[in-house]
Order: sequence, then structure tokens, then C-alpha cells
Amino acid sequence: MFFNTHTHLNSDDLYEEREQLIKNCFEKNVTEMTVVGYDLASSKRAVALAHEYECIHATVGISPNDCEDYSEEAFKEIAVLARDEEVVAIGEIGLDYYYDTDKKLQKRVFNKHLELAKELDLPIVIHCRDAYEDCYNMLKESGCKGIMHCYSGSDQMAMRFVQLGFYISLAGPVTFKNAKMPKLVAKNVPLDKLLIETDDPYMAPVPLRGTRNEPANVVYIAEKIAELKECSIEEVERQTFDNAKDIFHI
Repeated sequence: MFFNTHTHLNSDDLYEEREQLIKNCFEKNVTEMTVVGYDLASSKRAVALAHEYECIHATVGISPNDCEDYSEEAFKEIAVLARDEEVVAIGEIGLDYYYDTDKKLQKRVFNKHLELAKELDLPIVIHCRDAYEDCYNMLKESGCKGIMHCYSGSDQMAMRFVQLGFYISLAGPVTFKNAKMPKLVAKNVPLDKLLIETDDPYMAPVPLRGTRNEPANVVYIAEKIAELKECSIEEVERQTFDNAKDIFHI
């Protein structure tokens, strides 16, 4: 059984086809998935999906790429949603310096979510791009644990996050021909600290690159990790499933 730890079945690109996409998952033995919120609307939809389908778990939060629309009222609603029994983590949250955005605002919104996660004793799902040192320092200070989602940093940096109590989640890029960093991470981070995800509808893995991604494609991520680690896909399947259960306290 495979556990897809990060899907956006709540996105407008996939939501209307959710029944078929979930059937596709079952056909590939993807039996559990976490639908991840990135703003208030998507967080509400994630929770609704988790109540609708037994195989789905939800996270709620405002991502760094959506924090320019942040308001205290929206955060209060996120805090209410976070107390729902189907919510297994706060996220996706974090820092993203790739675009010319307000770093101070990102840090303020990030910190609010870290405080909420500590209050509710929930793990966190981190979106981090071009901001690894700042993110690391804030996480170290917070004491929170969770997942570095769709990780794209170095294997050395990955191990620093592992030492803080984080799992490293790999997505489609680990299958891309010229993506060296994710491959090094897959090779060098212990399997008991790795997770698999699709981050759909984006970054479809090889051999489907360039098409719309979907949750069932997480199997290709597992296959690539098994190849890089020179182990069986069954071992990757079993260990990443157990890892997901562990971090989400399921």
C-alpha cells in the first residue's frame, strides 16, 4: 500500500474529477493520501474531502505564496478548521523567496502557524524554496516537527532538517533526468526518513512529464527511489507508508 502525503485534489484542476482520480489510486494500490490546504478556501475543501472519503486526510494552512491575501479573520478560520478530527497537520506553510515577495510578511504568517501547531500538538507541512537557512532557523526555534514537502535542497541540508525531527518528502523532480539534488537526497537520506508525494496537479513524474499530474502517480516516485537506493519497491512502499502513519499520528 502506498501513502501519498501531499496531493491537491482540492484544487480546481482536479476536484470535479475526484471520484475517478481516487479510483485510479486504488487501482495502483495508493490507499491513503493527504489533501493539503494552501489558503482558506482550499483548506475548507481539504477538510470536506477528508469527511467525504475514508482514504483522505486533511491539512490546513496558508502557504507563503498565498500570504499576501492573509488576514486575521482568515487565520481565525484556519485555527477553527485545525481542530477538526480529520486534520492531521498544519500546512502547507513556510517561506518562498523565489518570487519578489514580502519576506517579513511571510515570516509573520509562518510564525502564526507554528504557534498554532504547537498549541494543537500537530505536525507541520513545510513549503520552502530559496529560503532554507531562514526556514531552518525558524523551525529550530519553534521545536515543531513535520515534513519538508517536495524537497529541493541539498542532501546535507536535508539531514539538518532530519535532525530537527523532519521527514523529507520527494515528488516528481526525483524522476527528472537533470534533477541532481533530489536524486542525491533519495540516495543519502535514510529510507526511514523519506516520504513520497505527487504535489499534483503539478510536476508529473517521468514517464508522464508534461501532463497533468494526479495522486496515483506517486507510484512512479516510489519506483525511482527504489532504483536509486538499489532496493525493492516493496521496501520503499512499506517504509514510506509507515513513515507517513508515524508523522501524521494515524
